[in-house]
Amino acid sequence: MLLDFDRLGAWKWVLMTITVLVALFLLLPIVFIAALSFGNSQWLIFPPPGWTLRWYRELLADPRWLESAWTSARIAFCVTVLSVVIGLLASLALTRGSFRGREALRALFITPMILPVVVLAVALYAFFLKVGLNGTLLGFVLAHLVLALPFSVISISNALEGFDKSIEDAAILCGATPWEARFRVTLPAISHGLFAAAVFSFLVSWDEVVVAIFMASPTLQTLPVKIWTTLRQDLTPVIAAASTLLVLFTIILMLAAVLVRKGMKR
Repeated sequence: MLLDFDRLGAWKWVLMTITVLVALFLLLPIVFIAALSFGNSQWLIFPPPGWTLRWYRELLADPRWLESAWTSARIAFCVTVLSVVIGLLASLALTRGSFRGREALRALFITPMILPVVVLAVALYAFFLKVGLNGTLLGFVLAHLVLALPFSVISISNALEGFDKSIEDAAILCGATPWEARFRVTLPAISHGLFAAAVFSFLVSWDEVVVAIFMASPTLQTLPVKIWTTLRQDLTPVIAAASTLLVLFTIILMLAAVLVRKGMKR
């Protein structure tokens, strides 16, 4: 093949060098933050003059940080469940329906991925302020659901388009009801799409900060909002510790997703 990597000759090493440099450019800030979280200075100084676990102890002993993390987890779990369920129903309609305006509806579902997050946050803030949902757990869930739903629709729709519907029809011919065939045949076959939708939805909600800032209240804040507000008030290494744990949790979740997906393929 023309673009076969093994046949690029000297260009292969050029591409590998560029790839390594880009990876270092993206990863070095995260490494610096992790190093700062272990520094014994009360300010964010790099390189750290010494090493300590003090900031992690302070982080885990502060109920405000723990409450923010618990709030993020609750919101992300609710968003994941709703996003997968609604995304599944919407994907069934978009991939198997033949109604007028189907492509326009598909574009509408993807709009939150294209629209600038700040514009979406301002619009949600103005609307939720009028209906009394701003600063509430339900408001957080609905706002994050708007951002997560496009990922579910895309993941599940792709899985449904790659599924042979004749298998489902064969199950119906063998005596299964349409919904029984979908639950016992279609859903297991598109489980990889459902799993991808769940992982992306959880991470979108867990890491979201722009919309969460507009939705937050003094008594209800997610972990990214807590990091942002603390960063504006005090440059303590506790922020670096919280950021490091946030990144570590995201990496663990992504690795778990890879392992589960490999198990599904087997």
